[in-house]
Amino acid sequence: MRTFVALPLPEDVLEPVERLQSDLSVGRLVPPENLHVTLAFLGDLEPGVAEEVHEALCEIEAEPVDLSLRGVDVFGADAPYLVHVGVDPTAALKALRAKIYSAVREVGVELSRKRFRPHVTLARFPKRMPQHELDRLGSFLETHGAFGLGPVEVTAFGFYRSRLSNEGPQYEELAAYDLG
Repeated sequence: MRTFVALPLPEDVLEPVERLQSDLSVGRLVPPENLHVTLAFLGDLEPGVAEEVHEALCEIEAEPVDLSLRGVDVFGADAPYLVHVGVDPTAALKALRAKIYSAVREVGVELSRKRFRPHVTLARFPKRMPQHELDRLGSFLETHGAFGLGPVEVTAFGFYRSRLSNEGPQYEELAAYDLG
């Protein structure tokens, strides 16, 4: 099963992000129930390994995290593949991620060593976008690039399963872990 660990968006954050998305007229929008901040993508796990990951995540002790959103941008400057809201990589957020990485690696799960760029994905794009859609995306970025929100306290993180479908990924929370 395809899995990841993430911070769900609290209602105080979710509503303004949904309003921001409503102004985005290109790409496939991420449904509100799927908006999150990925802390660790674990990939495909066998059920037994997923249970070990769950047990390891239960042992994590960390304080609540203040979530601040800052700026709207794209990944893939020359050929954008998604638009996102950036998340301030606070010391508490980085510490939580480090604890999650450590716990998951102790179970034997290999994790990416890519630089942590916390964000909330708003929409995904096809490999090739027509120029008129690129222009609309550019206008959206000009209008909303300075979007900011927070800080808002997040008091839990979750372990999720992702199922891919023609309509996009479907996420299911397998477990939630309190912070604080």
